Amino acid sequence: MKEDNCGTQNCGCGPMVTIPMENSACREPNQTCGGTADMDLNDEACCGPSNHTVSNPFEKPGYKILPYVKRFHHTDNGTYPVIYNDLKFKDKAGTVFTRFGYNRSHYKVSPGLYCSGAPDENSDVFVSANYKISFDHLRRSLKGLDAWILVIDTMGVNVWCAAGKKTFSTGEISTRIKNVGLDKIVKHRKIVVPQLGAPGVSAREVKKNTGFKVVWGPVYTKDIPKFVENKLKTDNDMRKVTFSMAERTVLVPVEVMLVMKISLIIILALFVISGFGPGIFGIDRMVDRGSLISLFFLSGIFAGAVVTPVFLPFLPGKPFALKGIFAALISTAPLVYFYHGKIAITGLIAMLLVAFAISSYLAMNFTGATPYTSPSGVEKEMRKAIPVQLTSVIIALFLWVFAAF
Repeated sequence: MKEDNCGTQNCGCGPMVTIPMENSACREPNQTCGGTADMDLNDEACCGPSNHTVSNPFEKPGYKILPYVKRFHHTDNGTYPVIYNDLKFKDKAGTVFTRFGYNRSHYKVSPGLYCSGAPDENSDVFVSANYKISFDHLRRSLKGLDAWILVIDTMGVNVWCAAGKKTFSTGEISTRIKNVGLDKIVKHRKIVVPQLGAPGVSAREVKKNTGFKVVWGPVYTKDIPKFVENKLKTDNDMRKVTFSMAERTVLVPVEVMLVMKISLIIILALFVISGFGPGIFGIDRMVDRGSLISLFFLSGIFAGAVVTPVFLPFLPGKPFALKGIFAALISTAPLVYFYHGKIAITGLIAMLLVAFAISSYLAMNFTGATPYTSPSGVEKEMRKAIPVQLTSVIIALFLWVFAAF
């Protein structure tokens, strides 16, 4: 078998098939993915047995085709992976783990061109971020449709956030169109771009750079079948962004997991600080007071990462930092009721300031996942809120140590 840098594979008993590097569907880079046109991954290898046993002609030892690819589709302009539209158990499990922060930064697919069904030169082209959950939502919604999926490199970030970070961008879309040679694959000159990607994309510049017109798709991929039926036109419902309780709640696990990584260090520091008092330092005092302030600290995390997103519309005020404070009032109320009169007022104030500060800070994390705010509004709020939060923490620590004397 002759191989050339994964670009081509010659089996010696059939045509040489070229797979552009942009369309890698393998687990590793520089993967050889040759084979015959439209061969299903369950078919036998074209050259018979070799020194190594592989499950299909598109794999080689140490490299494995990703499970969402079922076969490869050969055209005059190259060979492209055809994806499954139904999500398998592994896809669903991966989504759950990612929601809890596991492997989140690496949950992505290779940029390039993919096929849904059996697209041809007249089929629509849908653009997706290479965050796998975004990719999964799109391929599931394209079930029953023959279409191309152009995956751009957003460094594993979803469409909305990537647009804000300028990785879902005019330049990246333009570059990807040129790299896959899209003008040679389809006759029309249109690409469907997610509406939530608009902050990072200039339709006029994409047209100028590539000759392709940007058609803005619906906000949610579930509306794509109706969007296609409407001849690529959105209606008012397709352009509405919702932020329901379910949509807010699904954001909770990853926020909790992210903050818990540093919380252990913070709690350890709170225990050490709690040990200072008469006699300089006391172990018993460290354990007793450290447990108490840590309880309020965890209450603040619960308020900012759970209460705030779940009850967001019902919390007073517009700034998320302020909403976080009200959420902390709710979460700490039982603790204040239980410990009121049992500890010095300065100590109680210190613990409340800690809870308020952490809750207010965590609440601001949700500003990037809601239609309630704008990028400039978020920056303005953070410039005002963060100094106040830091000052509150400093005052709280001073009062906490002072209360021990």
